[in-house]
Amino acid sequence: MQILTTVKELRAWSRAQRCGANGEGIALVPTMGALHAGHASLIRAAAEARPARVAATIFVNPTQFGPNEDYARYPRTFKADCALAEREGATVIFAPSVEEMYPAGGSTFVEVEGLSDRLDGQSRPGHFRGVATVVAKLMIAAEADLAFFGQKDAAQVAVLRRMVADLRLGTTILVCPIVREADGLALSSRNAYLGPGERKQALVLSRVIRRVEALAAGGERTSSSLIDAAHRVLAEEPEVRVDYIELVDWETLWPVLTVGPGTLFAIAAWVGGTRLIDNTVIG
Repeated sequence: MQILTTVKELRAWSRAQRCGANGEGIALVPTMGALHAGHASLIRAAAEARPARVAATIFVNPTQFGPNEDYARYPRTFKADCALAEREGATVIFAPSVEEMYPAGGSTFVEVEGLSDRLDGQSRPGHFRGVATVVAKLMIAAEADLAFFGQKDAAQVAVLRRMVADLRLGTTILVCPIVREADGLALSSRNAYLGPGERKQALVLSRVIRRVEALAAGGERTSSSLIDAAHRVLAEEPEVRVDYIELVDWETLWPVLTVGPGTLFAIAAWVGGTRLIDNTVIG
């Protein structure tokens, strides 16, 4: 497995795959590293998307972090990440420097207006501007046919789908299911921040998800009733602080009054000093 560090190298590799005997496409798996089983599922899905070569990226993107967020201490486990990526079927790792992705004097950014201010965008101003900018750069550099993302970052998926459509990038976004621990906790690189007590408290998020799913399966369709039920479950862990609990249209991220097939239920909460997210798609 090759490790590439420049856009020039990545683009040359991509074009070489298309010129080969099989004319293979490019499947992109953007990550910030600290890979876990959730990332592994994305790389496997990309490797199974034949005919395709898989470029997994490892880049902790500074522009999607706020001034008081965890950019400096975000987990960085490059050697282990490369081993996992190779095991799951990645053809290359793209691991650029900050200077490679954001050249000196650069002033171009991508912002998806409206969507970028909803859910996580409301809590983290500028976050989705950074996400859209770096993903657009990666898609263009790799000339990707496919890009794989996890459903756990559902709001991010909505932003990126709109970006790809608006810019006519020609990359198809594929979304893979949330991967959970045996006890239900959604996998996240930030779970590493949780102490033993906080790890137990964090399970309330998956209990909220299960409760909302059960009520919806039983016929409850009123958003306010489902959200009230979610708050009651969250109250079982009074030290967990809610950021948002929303039922939204997954395409627009606008709140809905009545749940229908494809409605996104999303929650974000603080467990100690760690912000966690989770979601489910109703129906």
